[in-house]
Amino acid sequence: MRRPVESAQYAGSEYRALLGSAKIIQSMSRTGECLDNAPKESFFASLKKELVHRERFKTRAQAKAAIFEYIEVFYNRQRRHSAIGYQTPAQAYENMDWKNAA
Repeated sequence: MRRPVESAQYAGSEYRALLGSAKIIQSMSRTGECLDNAPKESFFASLKKELVHRERFKTRAQAKAAIFEYIEVFYNRQRRHSAIGYQTPAQAYENMDWKNAA
């Protein structure tokens, strides 16, 4: 008898079992909500294109330091994002209405 075909590779029972054995909690969109993870996917695509695929890290510590610097120095404070009016995330946070309401 053939096994049922999984609807998505990351929802497959073998993949979920492997994650569970490593005590990893999978982040997945709710059924029918394909945009739930869109911001995270967009961020990781930028991280890969702008840093990871351009570098060869000699150690895990070197990679961690480079990723930290990318996020905290470049991505949040220098890189402008079209989705938030071509501001940096730090600028957008400072300009949030809810923050100024207190």
